[in-house]
Amino acid sequence: MKIRDLEIKNGLFLAPMAGVTDSAYRRICKRNGVEFVTTELISGKAVCFGDKKTRTYASFHEEERPIAIQLFGSDSYHIAKAASIIMDMKPDVIDINMGCPVPKAVKSGEGSALIKNPRLCGEIMEAVKKEVDVPVTAKIRRGFEKDTDGGFEVALALEAAGADAIFVHGRTAAQMYSGKSDRAIIKKIKENVKCPVIGNGDVSSAEDAISMMNETGCDGVMIGRACMGNPWIFRQVKAALSGEKYIPPSDEEFKNTIITQIKMMIENKGEYIAVREARKHLSWYTKGRYGSASLRDEINKVESAERIMEIIERM
Repeated sequence: MKIRDLEIKNGLFLAPMAGVTDSAYRRICKRNGVEFVTTELISGKAVCFGDKKTRTYASFHEEERPIAIQLFGSDSYHIAKAASIIMDMKPDVIDINMGCPVPKAVKSGEGSALIKNPRLCGEIMEAVKKEVDVPVTAKIRRGFEKDTDGGFEVALALEAAGADAIFVHGRTAAQMYSGKSDRAIIKKIKENVKCPVIGNGDVSSAEDAISMMNETGCDGVMIGRACMGNPWIFRQVKAALSGEKYIPPSDEEFKNTIITQIKMMIENKGEYIAVREARKHLSWYTKGRYGSASLRDEINKVESAERIMEIIERM
């Protein structure tokens, strides 16, 4: 599949997740088969006001390309202006978040709240397209309220405004991350727009990815929560798509992957912040492993990188 001139051979995307998919983890996933990554969501207004911390969230390494910087906001002016400003970081794509269901974002008219106003969604897309010369995409949900399909009208408005691709999560905003993702809406949108459509929601294995593509006709799949502590899921999906045998990580690769990620986190954020953020990643990595409960208790008390490395070596 292609997003304008960007070729994504297998259609494998990493979902942006605040507090999870930082630069270090994006690189780990890249090394395990994901083809396209997106930054954690970034406030358009914060970019416009010159917030330095926000630009830190937007930073990335060349290894991560192709990469999208994802912006969120509630009006076309600030998102478009932010897109223009952030282009000095040379992203491959600008992505607009229209799917975040977190109450804080929704109350401010941002994220999935935009689904209630297809016309505004189209205006935002059109405004951003005028400001940048890279592809512009959007991430939406099935709808806003329970059992609604407002995302369909939004998708039509986005395509009319020139969207280069649309990511569709099969849950409504009201569902958050509960219940089942509805593939019917992904199929409906795919059948009614010409730009690429990437399906998202309940893709937890290679079988899920392949069935998503077969059932909906979508051009690619975006994987989120299922990759937490399991970056090898992309390698698994890639192997299935190419008809190859999936080889799970050895104990040595498992440990080295975690160590590499933590070292990159320390390099990017400093030891104090990295160690505290590494705790949750280690909890995800150890889930389901022998003695994981007691191991997590130990991990949550760690204060130094040296101590974390000692624990990993014992895993």
